[in-house]
Amino acid sequence: MDQPLSLGAIARAKGADLLASRAITPAQTKVLRSIADCRTDAMGGHRDHCDHCDYEHIFWNSCRDRHCPGCGAQARASWLEKRREEVLDVPYFHVVFTIPESLNALVLHAPEILYAILLRAAGQALTDVAATRLRAVIGVLTVLHTWGQTLVFHPHVHCVVPGGGFSLDGRRWVHLPTGTFLLAKTVLSRRFRTIVKNAITEAYTDGSLTIPPSIAHDRTALDLLLARASKTDWIAYVKRPFGGPEQVLAYLAAYTHRVAISNRRITAFDGETVTFQYRDYRDGNKEKLMELPATEFLRRFLMHVVPKRFTRIRYYGFLANRDRAANIEKARTLIGSRRQLAPRTPGPDPRLCPKCQQGTMRTRALVDPQRARTWFEQGLQQGFDSS
Repeated sequence: MDQPLSLGAIARAKGADLLASRAITPAQTKVLRSIADCRTDAMGGHRDHCDHCDYEHIFWNSCRDRHCPGCGAQARASWLEKRREEVLDVPYFHVVFTIPESLNALVLHAPEILYAILLRAAGQALTDVAATRLRAVIGVLTVLHTWGQTLVFHPHVHCVVPGGGFSLDGRRWVHLPTGTFLLAKTVLSRRFRTIVKNAITEAYTDGSLTIPPSIAHDRTALDLLLARASKTDWIAYVKRPFGGPEQVLAYLAAYTHRVAISNRRITAFDGETVTFQYRDYRDGNKEKLMELPATEFLRRFLMHVVPKRFTRIRYYGFLANRDRAANIEKARTLIGSRRQLAPRTPGPDPRLCPKCQQGTMRTRALVDPQRARTWFEQGLQQGFDSS
């Protein structure tokens, strides 16, 4: 049942210690419990039987939490299949927007408001600058990430941008040369900074954003915080364009449904300390190992739990949800390309018998949970019930 090098195993072993030593939100508690119980006998399951070799096996249910590194493959595959119908036969750009570390405390205090501001600011900065610099209406897909390689809090927005857009009169497609950057990154970063600052100020003024005294006592203190943040770099990193439809789909598969850490990055867990791989971008992108106490590892992971029902992937410009299908069809007409994507390579059949590799596993009976949900027996049920 246990997978010693999985996030779930660490949650089962040290989650109660974390709950006893630190205050975490009900949402974080729920995620921790779901990941701890994922694919274990606490979730119940189903007894399957091979129709070829009579092999039987109990498959425990998954938690299906979007933060779980062991779940999400089916949702990702379904989402990507829809995107296959939307990619255009043009180069695509990758743009990343970040904010100064001095604003992290504010983001952690009001994540739902600030995350929405960051996504909207990234999309608006790109569409605004494209309209003035390129005289074009572009499309933008934005994805919120909140983590760095070592699980520290590092909110940033990844953007995928088709290399071109509609002319302002909508009559022609404005191409971008493949050897150029999309837009001037200095102009982008400044526009992004202005939009974020104005949005924070507006949210505070209309009362939707509250600020704890530890960050700012009043409007003047908030203005000073934003002024100090303005003196540091707000980075807009623009990569050179990558190829056409197949390449952008591969990129989207890697970025859109990613969680803070995957199980394959966890290399060791001795019951107290977690060792995991990370890339050191300041040292030539080298792969290194980091050790953390298990409770600190879990604490860092839980910082990246997004608010319930919050949408991490959003669209702007001509890719905005309301008119996306019509705009994509119009773009294909103006581009003059109808190139079809290669058929998707089917993945392994999840129902294939793991023993004989010939038969199909068919469900014979449902299996009830074999034990109480994690940590209930340790007197922490009240904390879970509140979640």
